[in-house]
Amino acid sequence: MITEHIDIWSSAIKRKSSSGRGSSKKIELYGIKKLRELILELAVRGKLVAQDPNDEPASVLLERIVQEKDQLVKEGKIKKPKKLPEISEDEKPFELPEGWEWARLGELGYTQTGGTPSKNKTEYFGSDIPFIKPGDILEGKVNYSNEGLSYFGAESLGRIAPKGSVLMVCIGTIGKCAYIDQKCAFNQQINSITPYLDISEFLFKVLSASYFQNLSWSFSASTTIAIINKGKWEMIPVVLPPLTEQHRIVAKVDELTALCDQLEAQTESSLDAHQALVTVLLDTLVNSQNAEELAENWMRISGHFDTLFTTEHSIDQLKQTILQLAVMGKLVPQDPNDEPASELLKRIAAEKDELIKQKKIKKQKPLPPISEDEKPFDLPVGWRVSSVDSCFYVSGGIQKTPKRTPVSNHYPYLAVANVQRGNIDINDLKRFEVTGEELDQYRLESFDLLVVEGNGSENEIGRCAIWKGEIENCLHQNHLIKCRPAIHKLSDWVLMVLNSPLGISEMKRLAVTSSGLYNLSVGKVRTILLPIPPLEEQHRIVAKVDELMAICDQLKARLSEAQTTQLNLAEALVEQAL
Repeated sequence: MITEHIDIWSSAIKRKSSSGRGSSKKIELYGIKKLRELILELAVRGKLVAQDPNDEPASVLLERIVQEKDQLVKEGKIKKPKKLPEISEDEKPFELPEGWEWARLGELGYTQTGGTPSKNKTEYFGSDIPFIKPGDILEGKVNYSNEGLSYFGAESLGRIAPKGSVLMVCIGTIGKCAYIDQKCAFNQQINSITPYLDISEFLFKVLSASYFQNLSWSFSASTTIAIINKGKWEMIPVVLPPLTEQHRIVAKVDELTALCDQLEAQTESSLDAHQALVTVLLDTLVNSQNAEELAENWMRISGHFDTLFTTEHSIDQLKQTILQLAVMGKLVPQDPNDEPASELLKRIAAEKDELIKQKKIKKQKPLPPISEDEKPFDLPVGWRVSSVDSCFYVSGGIQKTPKRTPVSNHYPYLAVANVQRGNIDINDLKRFEVTGEELDQYRLESFDLLVVEGNGSENEIGRCAIWKGEIENCLHQNHLIKCRPAIHKLSDWVLMVLNSPLGISEMKRLAVTSSGLYNLSVGKVRTILLPIPPLEEQHRIVAKVDELMAICDQLKARLSEAQTTQLNLAEALVEQAL
């Protein structure tokens, strides 16, 4: 089952976050994760290695464990633990192989709950003994280097787990566990068990298995934070095979886990190589010197389309390439009969002068002329480079404090969170008190382009969208910069430019501050450079981009369906195997 479906195990991938896909840091290799879980679950159910009828049965091992516990109590090394009730048939999660036994966790070793020394007593802290917290337990391994205690602090705390103990987080992220290979202290979110006999490595596999993890959650208290106290933890049933079979199981699990590690590394390497290949091939499109070279490079890509664009990240890369080709004039053929952009810019300037004359907008300080060195690329025939200031009237939004009166004059307003890339969310808008003069100054009009000023984060820069007049008398706050077009037909083109790699790069360049933070201002937005094609060509480009983006969205939808199927198959294979 594992080998025949290895393609499912290695290709079933789940996105970790909304940040996209493309590198192993942003995705979870879900199929391989389920394969690891399956290996552990088969192991603790006795289905992974062959049994040997000559093995000493687990019942004898249990007797030896009781003897060892009694001896430790007699020697005063541990306190006598309370007797735990017999395990009923209803408590047993599954049938055991011959020679195996069920035992409660607390019967197999000495258990403790951790604690944290007072931060006020600096003499408790040092580097003598590692002090483990939940964040130090990573994928079954322990980071011993984050924080430590002095011998005095560890002894005062009185909760030290010796080498060979197993730790498990029992508050919050219940279930994270690790085998420790050195003495350490641990905090109150962690329980430890120190086995009476040398069964630590197998016990760690059991505590990591799905059946034990699920039981741990079922034993936890139903509070805002999941908690399983030591008493309930000790009550969880644990499988116990013969000791020699434990050794065979541990060896086989370690062997198969190493193979999973190799498969994971190969899959991640393949994903990284795939991403690099897509990047290189798409770059050839952007760097094409003429129409013939572009067509040749596109033919090279289109011949392998089904193998290149197989991840969300690769499709997002394709989208960005389409935008970049669009703003460089490489996406649609030109028409020599189109009115050149120079004439369009003259009409825009005349329109702005008229608006200033009518006192609808204020006259702003002119910007210096654009030099040849500032032009981002060689422009197609009929194109010009201009600035946002030449095409729009740019202004800031209203300050939210102090509150205005009377409260009867309140209107909805857009905040930063309402403006996404190319989209404005008008659900649950807050309202704000303004005077009549402020309403006239900060009211949005259809085709206004809104740009997020930023909050110091590089990822915030470049978010912009067009207001389409969905709500009457809607305002915008001061962290949203409003660009009102002199000719409303420009907004769609400029929005596309600002959302393209060219536009985002230009805004990041302008937004960076001396402190390394990213913030745009009205003055900086005015200076953003824009390639301006003839108006008719703008319309053709925007229409083509919309068409291609719709195809990309269809690709992503189909990919999502395929990935969901792969995830379901991985789940089904595990269920079938068990």
